[in-house]
Amino acid sequence: MITVDVKSKRFGESEILRDIHFVVAAGETVALQGPSGIGKTTLLRLIAGIDGAFEGQIDRPDGLAMVFQEPTLLPWRSALQNITLVHPSLGEERARAALDRVGIGGKADLFPGQLSLGQQRRLALARAFAARPQALILDEPFVSLDPDLASEMIELARALIEEVRPATLFVTHSREEAASLSDRVLRLAGQPATLEAIAPG
Repeated sequence: MITVDVKSKRFGESEILRDIHFVVAAGETVALQGPSGIGKTTLLRLIAGIDGAFEGQIDRPDGLAMVFQEPTLLPWRSALQNITLVHPSLGEERARAALDRVGIGGKADLFPGQLSLGQQRRLALARAFAARPQALILDEPFVSLDPDLASEMIELARALIEEVRPATLFVTHSREEAASLSDRVLRLAGQPATLEAIAPG
C-alpha cells in the first residue's frame, strides 16, 4: 500500500503541490493525469523517496520499483547485467527468467545500444518486476512509442501487474492508457496543483 499525505511542496517561493491525499491499495492500479508541467513527476519523485523536501508524510513499502519516461539503462552493461546489478540477490537464473517473461530472453548478452527502443522498454519493465515489487511507479513508460508498439507494451505491463499485484501509480497523458491499465484515475489541476477529481478507470 502507498499512502500519500502531501500538505505542500515548494521550489523556493513557488508552491507546486498542496493538499494531496490518497491511498493506492495493494493490487490496485491508479492513473495520475494532468496538464504538462502541473507537477505529476514532482509528485512521483516525492512518492519514490527521490525528493524528501516537502511538508507531509508518505508511506511506501521498502520493495518499490520505478519505470521512467526513458529506460534509464546502464549503456556499458548487458541486458542481463542491467538486472543483476540492480538486484544482486536475484541470481542469474531468475534474471534470465525476467528477460524471458518480457520476450527478450535471447537478448541477454546485448548492450542497450544494440536494442531497439521497444526492447529497451521491455528491459526496463523486466528490471522493475524482477524482484516482484510491492509498489510500482510508472512515469509515462510508453511515451514516444508508435501506437502498435505502445499497445503491446500496455498489454505486457497489464499482465505483469496482474501477476505481481503491486500497488501501482501510473502517470499518463493518454485517456486510453489510463482506461486500459487503471482501476481509477486521479487528476491534478490548479496552481498550486491539487487533486481535481477521482473518476473510474
